Order: sequence, then structure tokens, then C-alpha cells
Amino acid sequence: MKSTTHRLDRFISKNTAFSQADVRLLIAQQRIFLDGMLATSIQQPVTQFVQVVLDGKCLQANQPVYILLNKPKGVVSATKDLEHSTVLDLIHHPQKNALHIVGRLDLNTTGLVLLTNDGAWSRQISLPETKLPKVYEVTLEQPLTDEYIAVFKQGIYFGYENLTTQPAYLEILSDYTAKLSIVEGKYHQVKRMFGFFQNKVLALHRTSVGPLSVAGLELGQSRLLTTEELATIFSSTKG
Repeated sequence: MKSTTHRLDRFISKNTAFSQADVRLLIAQQRIFLDGMLATSIQQPVTQFVQVVLDGKCLQANQPVYILLNKPKGVVSATKDLEHSTVLDLIHHPQKNALHIVGRLDLNTTGLVLLTNDGAWSRQISLPETKLPKVYEVTLEQPLTDEYIAVFKQGIYFGYENLTTQPAYLEILSDYTAKLSIVEGKYHQVKRMFGFFQNKVLALHRTSVGPLSVAGLELGQSRLLTTEELATIFSSTKG
């Protein structure tokens, strides 16, 4: 989703009967407020989350929304789908239809999905250089060995993209289960990494992204991110 920013004069002309030329006078007459403060220039930026009030009438009062969902199996990471339930079907928020998904999961993969109406925030989360660790619990068809740990840390070559995955960290929990931490989000990356050993992933659950975790949330439940979580989302980045 794209975040749009307008100059104040263009925003006013787009959303009222006033022209861009009228805005200087409106400012001089102290008739425009941005986030509760008098407007001072026609060039002031108006993003989607700036409150704009003209002559006591609110022209825009959008609030940023950040939601964490524990996605169940069989739910599509999409806003619309003709065959399956979508993540939006599980969200109960008045602005749900303005939300988009940050980091999709496959139909049968469960766990942490983020949704927001803040395009700038979601782009920053998704930047490769941000390197937020994504942690998964994995159940495999065949037994695991210590060789997996070394190969994942070294990186695995993906011929289709002509690239080698960045170092990934594997913790073997039992013969058939493991915890995997990666900083990328290539197409079906986890399944393809285990596919290097011809070992099929039977179940995949994303438990966390950076400092954000689904701990305490049942499958299908969601919650708003806390102020503290928003402030620390990038604290665990490496770049």
C-alpha cells in the first residue's frame, strides 16, 4: 500500500471547493489546523495520518493501525479471496478494510502476520537491509541431523533466483522438529531450504518477527501492537 503525501494547498483544493490559490488567505485568516496547530504554509506536508480541520470541519482524521494476528491453517494471507477465509475475516476493527498485509504466510502455514494501514511502516519492515529475524517452528517428515545446522548457517543456493540465502540459524528440538531463524522472505524459503535435504516440511508456524511474538494469542486471535512494541520494532536489526 502506498502512503501519499500532499502539499497543504493541493490537499485543500482536492477535498474542498477552495482552489489552491485560496489557501494562502485561509492560512492568513487562521482557518486551517493541522494536528491541532495552526497551518503556517501552503507547502506543509499532509500525510494520510495528519488531522486536517478547516473552519471547524474535520477533513481528515485517519489513525495509524498496527495489528498482530496469529493466523490459523487454511486462511489466506489476502484481503479478498473467493474460495477461502482471509486474514481480514478474522480482524474486528473499524478500519479493517484499509489494512494491508506485511509478510504473507502460505495457506497452510500458521502464526504471526502483521496488518497495517501505514504503507511507510510496512515498507520499512520489509526492507532487506532491516534484517528483522523471523522465527519459525518446523515439523519435518524425516529426522534432522547436525549437518542441517552447518548448511543453513553457510547459506543455500537457490538456482531460480541465482542467489545464496543469508545465514540462517537452526535449533534442533527433537528428531523431527526444529526452530529456524531467518532474516529474508524468499518465495517458500523455509520449505525450499529443507528441500535441499529432500526433507518435506509437514507443519510450519511463525512465532515471531523481531521483538513481536504471538505468545499468548490463540490461533485466529489478533491484537493491536503496543506503543512499546512500535518503539522497539527495529531494536533487534543488524543493519
